[in-house]
Amino acid sequence: MKDNTTSGSFPPLEGLREANMKFIEVTLGSYIISHGYDEKHKEKIEHVPSDNFSKKIIPICRIKSVSEKYILTDYVDGRWIYWEYQEDYEIIKKLLL
Repeated sequence: MKDNTTSGSFPPLEGLREANMKFIEVTLGSYIISHGYDEKHKEKIEHVPSDNFSKKIIPICRIKSVSEKYILTDYVDGRWIYWEYQEDYEIIKKLLL
């Protein structure tokens, strides 16, 4: 049986494909989750280390920005994730433009 569950408010992958959304395959590693800000306006972050990289397919519409080290994507409940990626910045840039 296929598991079509998702966390939070993201639709299943099949639903995204049917909506004619574009995807990118990226090799991702460690990441940082931004949980918002505290009462002193300091960002609350959680570092999630990974010993290795793995390939993931993400919808391009979730990508908010790309730096030479991180891809920033939106996440559930208004959070953001900074993903460390393995590919060269120029390759990612060409895939997105």
